[in-house]
Amino acid sequence: MNSILAVWGLSGGEIVLLLVVVLILFGAKKIPEFAKGLGEGIKEFRKTSKDTPDTKA
Repeated sequence: MNSILAVWGLSGGEIVLLLVVVLILFGAKKIPEFAKGLGEGIKEFRKTSKDTPDTKA
């Protein structure tokens, strides 16, 4: 996770500011719903990628 943030050049203060902006834009009630949907999508993607055979040309 830290390597991703380093690539973007984000420091601790910038991350906090970003989280505050997201909270203001989406509201406290929408963020858990969004996170749940994102988690389910990632889970489904991983499940599908495990089921798909590796096809290399």
